[in-house]
Parts: sequence; C-alpha cells; structure tokens
Amino acid sequence: MKTLHHFLVATCNMKTLQNLGFTQQNLVLLVTVFAAVLSIGQCKLLDECSTDADCEAGLLCGSCPQGFSGTRCIRSAITDQFKLLNNSLPFNKYAFLTTHNAFAIDGEPSHTGIPRVTFNNQEETVTQQLSGGVRALMLDTYDFKDDVWLCHSFKGECHDFTAFGPAIDTLKEVEAFLSANPSEIVTLILEDYVEAPNGLTKVFDASGLKKYWFPVTSMPKTGQDWPLVSDMVAKNQRLLVFTSKKAKEQSEGIAYQWNYMVENQYGDDGMKDGCSNRGESSTLDDKTKSLVLVNYFASVPIKKGSCVDNSGNLINMLYTCHGAAGNRWANFVAVDFYKRSDGGGSFRALDNLNGELLCGCNDVHACVPGSPPGSCKP
Repeated sequence: MKTLHHFLVATCNMKTLQNLGFTQQNLVLLVTVFAAVLSIGQCKLLDECSTDADCEAGLLCGSCPQGFSGTRCIRSAITDQFKLLNNSLPFNKYAFLTTHNAFAIDGEPSHTGIPRVTFNNQEETVTQQLSGGVRALMLDTYDFKDDVWLCHSFKGECHDFTAFGPAIDTLKEVEAFLSANPSEIVTLILEDYVEAPNGLTKVFDASGLKKYWFPVTSMPKTGQDWPLVSDMVAKNQRLLVFTSKKAKEQSEGIAYQWNYMVENQYGDDGMKDGCSNRGESSTLDDKTKSLVLVNYFASVPIKKGSCVDNSGNLINMLYTCHGAAGNRWANFVAVDFYKRSDGGGSFRALDNLNGELLCGCNDVHACVPGSPPGSCKP
C-alpha cells in the first residue's frame, strides 16, 4: 500500500508516480480522494505542478520553456534581509532587487489615446513590484504635455506612442508604499530627460515624497560607508533619488548618480563575458563610490527569455562583477521581468548577494546571527 507521504511527493512528478506502480485507475481514485489535501501545497522548488496551490509557500507554478518543460514550482518571493538578520549595518552593506524600466509594464493602457509602440520590461504594477520585494526602481523621466512623464523613448524626446503615463502617478504609488511600510527604504534611479526648470522638484513635491527624502548632504562623497539603515528609518529618510543629470545636484538637490555609484554596461553589452563600466560611470573598481549597480538585461526585452537570464547566468555575472569592482558585491541588481526564472531566479541571486555581504556565505539563509563572517549553516 502506497503511503500518503509517497503520494504527495510523487504527485509533484508524474514520472515518479509511474515508477511507484500506480495504474491509471489508482491515480483517478487517489487524485479524487486527496485533492483537498494537495491544495495545501506540497510541491517543492522545481517540482512539477498544475496550479500555484500545488506549490509550497513562497513558490508559484510557472513555466520557462528555455529552462524546463511543462510547469514547475519556482520562487515567488524575496527574502527580507532586514527581518531575517538585521537592519543595523550601513546601507551599502545590503543588496536590493532593482527593476529596469519599472514603469514599462506589459498591458498598461495608453494614457494618450494613441497605441503604444515601444518595449515593455515588467509585467506588474509598481505597487505589485514593491510588494514583491523590489526596492529600487529605474524610471525614465521626460518633459511631455507640459508635465513630467515616464516614457520608453529615444533621442531624449517623448511621443504619444512611447509614453506610459504621468510620473506623478507612479510616484504616488511609491509614496503609498512608504507610508504603509515605515521600515522600508526605496531607491529611484532616474534616466532623466527633464529640462523644465525645477520640473522634477515640482513633481516630487506634488507626490508627497519629499517628507521621506534622503538629503544629498548626508551622502558619502569619497567612498565612506552610508548611514545605518536603522538610522535612516528612524529619521524617516527612506527615499534615495539619483538623476543622470549632473547639474541637478546643485540646482535641485537631487544626487548625480555617478558621484555615488559605479555601474556596468547595460543591455546586451552588459551580458557579455567580463564586466566593464558604462560610459558615464567611473571604472567599477573606483572605491571613491560606495555603491555598485549591476545591470543584467537584454537590449530587446523578451519575456520568455528572461526566465533563463534571471537565473544561473545572472548569478555568474554577479561573481564576475564582484571581481571587476575590486571585490565588492553589487548593491543594486537591475533585471527585466523580475519574477521570471528557471527556479530561484533574481530572488536567489539576491539571497546570494546578501549572504556574501552580511556574513560571507553564498546564501543569506546560511548566515548565523552573531557569528563571525564565514560561519555558515550547512
């Protein structure tokens, strides 16, 4: 007689059921009897599944044709390193999942009345991204319709067919998240084409985000550690904003990105062997910049392909960039379609990074609180 345990495990892999000697008649009966039990979710990472309910907590039932056949249980949630270990280290001692073109959402309706003809990079709203564990958003800001809009465009100009929506809508989503989650910190990295005087300042004022602003004057200028996360939370300085326009640090008090971080190449060039800096950034081993940003996404985003890009290949690149950055681990990891993976995906990559940063282990779950670096659970 097959045990319930054997049945529950085997149901997550139909080939195993056959090996255990179940006939088709047996299977029909057993599935009927144990359907309610199965709904609690018994299938583990990369087990075969039919619905999300088949999978254990923290997993969902997904597909990755380039990585595996059918549907399997894959990671659905990020590990909160602050809750798992602590938030008492400098900000630059942690790693944060970053969504490239966080606003370029698949299925987002047109806000101009003109069908959009441009790329999509994400499949969830910004609110859903933040709720899913994303803590840094890349946004492209443009002058458009006498306002600031988010556009995925070209040559520094927004058009009806490349516009996604007014920036204030997305910024209000960020404000709502910070208001509802008083211990969380969010970083905005702006590819900034706004030329209107104080254009960004006005939209940030209108969004209600200024009350969370981390001041430029408190940012380390020559490679020192950042303030402790716990102090940033206590002071309610929980929003970091970086712009690609150097002059705005002086004119609007918005930090010029490459004064504070190094960044590798983006697009296809950032996925090649090696890890070199993008043109605007100093070399990755420049330790006068305390933060490290690693991009890993294709020039042309393909949703199906991202499940492989966000997995083992991403982790390999993080180790390559660690060496290129003078043995420094990435603080921000920017990806497309962040939940797509062939298993652990970008969530596993962040667990890896936070483990290395916080305790010298290759998984944050292996860290032993209060123990010296390198003390790793098996």
